[in-house]
Amino acid sequence: MNKFMNFFQEKVMPSLIKIGNQRHLVAIRNGLAITIPFIIVGSIFLILGNLPFEWWEGFIGDFGVKMNVIVNSSFGVLGVLAALGIGYELAKSYELDPITGSVISFVAFLVTQITPDYNLDTSHFGADGLFTAMIVTIFAVEILRVCVTKDIVIKLPKGVPPAVGNSFVALTPALIVMCIIWVIRVILGFDITQFITIIFSPVVMALNTLPGILIYSIVVTLLWSAGIHGDMALEGIADPIYIQFLTANTAAFIAHEPIPYITASGFYSLFVNVGGTGATLCLVLLMLRSKSKTYKSLGKAAFPSACFEINEPVIFGFPIVLNPVILIPFTVVPLVLTTSSYLLMYFNIIGRPVAMLPWTMPPIIGPFLATGGDWKAAVWSAVSMLIATCIYYPFFKVVEKQQLEKEQLEETEEILNTVSV
Repeated sequence: MNKFMNFFQEKVMPSLIKIGNQRHLVAIRNGLAITIPFIIVGSIFLILGNLPFEWWEGFIGDFGVKMNVIVNSSFGVLGVLAALGIGYELAKSYELDPITGSVISFVAFLVTQITPDYNLDTSHFGADGLFTAMIVTIFAVEILRVCVTKDIVIKLPKGVPPAVGNSFVALTPALIVMCIIWVIRVILGFDITQFITIIFSPVVMALNTLPGILIYSIVVTLLWSAGIHGDMALEGIADPIYIQFLTANTAAFIAHEPIPYITASGFYSLFVNVGGTGATLCLVLLMLRSKSKTYKSLGKAAFPSACFEINEPVIFGFPIVLNPVILIPFTVVPLVLTTSSYLLMYFNIIGRPVAMLPWTMPPIIGPFLATGGDWKAAVWSAVSMLIATCIYYPFFKVVEKQQLEKEQLEETEEILNTVSV
């Protein structure tokens, strides 16, 4: 185990850290955050308008269809919001005017969404256009950066208001960006969205398979075990895919069709990360009943936050980081819960995610709401906590024994020091 961790830290981790801190991926991760409030609002209306209870359907009647307007208006513009958010964040990272970067990216995205008969196509304004928004936004802001760096911009006298001055600074890069995309999409008739979708399709489909999500789980826990926020490090790559899955699931749920994707947003955060990555809420529950004063105190301090998926006090306080004994269940538990949850959804025993909730949503409640009110998902959440606790138990007893011996030795030394004085 130590040899593997040394290899991971020395050979693998530096590359993963570099990827996680890559400017464009960070901008994608931060830029997509602008979509989260709208997805959550849309999800609230989705749940309220489509609860799977006959009495509720009779009570709400046709009003449920009206509530779906909010769902379509939020999920239906994710690509547009992504272009605005990513453009803003990437421009800000280059210390350029973020509004200029955001607007140029937005307009560039619109130019890619032109039909063969030269009308604006809104069908890819939603999650289907996320990857197009990402690529086009990066291209647009990079053109803006080059123009500003090389001083290929129109500058007005210093007395001109900043808002007016910035608008003229944006003129040259906006012209270049729009002309290039116009030539590709309109003059050459090249479907940029379709091409980008094909390019990303292997990664997209891989993350909806059991092997793909298991690899994702292993990388996340290994990063955490080395003291790096594994979930955040991979968000820039994985989140656009999971959001795309969730949007498709939402549309199918509204249309009362089979839910297509398993690993949509909410699968990993709500069904695997029970009380944080590694299902550490279950470790906290064991600490609450520990004979060790240290672990019992830590358990009491960490329990409130663990109920809401915040597990940094456990990760660094227990600690789990670089702890060879507890790293075993910390890695195994997510693999077991990922496999079990995936298979239960694959065979339609429990529902699949159709609504986005805050990642801080507590266990049992979160899975119930995310699946549109599936009580079996709530029961499975409770069972998964029991499974995780059982896996942690023997390893916890090992470290608890070591901690008790340490505490006993400290008490003995304290008594001897007191007597000697």
